[in-house]
Amino acid sequence: MNYELFKTIHGMAGQNIFLDDFMVFCTNNAIYIFGLSLLLIWIFGNESYKKSAFYAGITGIIALCANYLITLIYYEPRPFVAHHVHTLISHAADASFPSDHTTGAFAIASLIWIRHRKIGVFMILFALLTGFSRIWVGHHYPFDVLGSIVVATIIAILISKLIRLLDPLANWVISIYYFLIRKKRTTTDSNFD
Repeated sequence: MNYELFKTIHGMAGQNIFLDDFMVFCTNNAIYIFGLSLLLIWIFGNESYKKSAFYAGITGIIALCANYLITLIYYEPRPFVAHHVHTLISHAADASFPSDHTTGAFAIASLIWIRHRKIGVFMILFALLTGFSRIWVGHHYPFDVLGSIVVATIIAILISKLIRLLDPLANWVISIYYFLIRKKRTTTDSNFD
């Protein structure tokens, strides 16, 4: 079933150059777009948003570490290794399950969504698009993406439950930031809500 779903989604590739280019753009640039989003949230958001950007970054890192541990226990070859698949862009023949791109994107998006629904919903949608693009270009099976969403969601929920423990570290990082830019610390910076 996993391979059949993969063939259905990846089978749409190569039919429309604009869609292919868009999916390649999403696949290649999602990490930069999420990084830039966190940077903008950090710079323009109030202290609550700065903390959210910090927690989201930690969530992404921990989720990717969880992925690495999963690949040590379970190895799934990529679709283009196990089957005759024409990929839109090349990729190393490393483990397919779970998708690092999807995990990182969804972990960041989930943590932001937990704390700030209005921005988070757009980030969740782009994270889903990121996962879909990984199938489209031929790098992952649908279950790789689904597994990534599960891993990312679990890590985001765990981090959100541990925020009180992480608050001193977040406060320290924010204090250093304000010291470096020579700005007095306030909680009334601009707000995205």
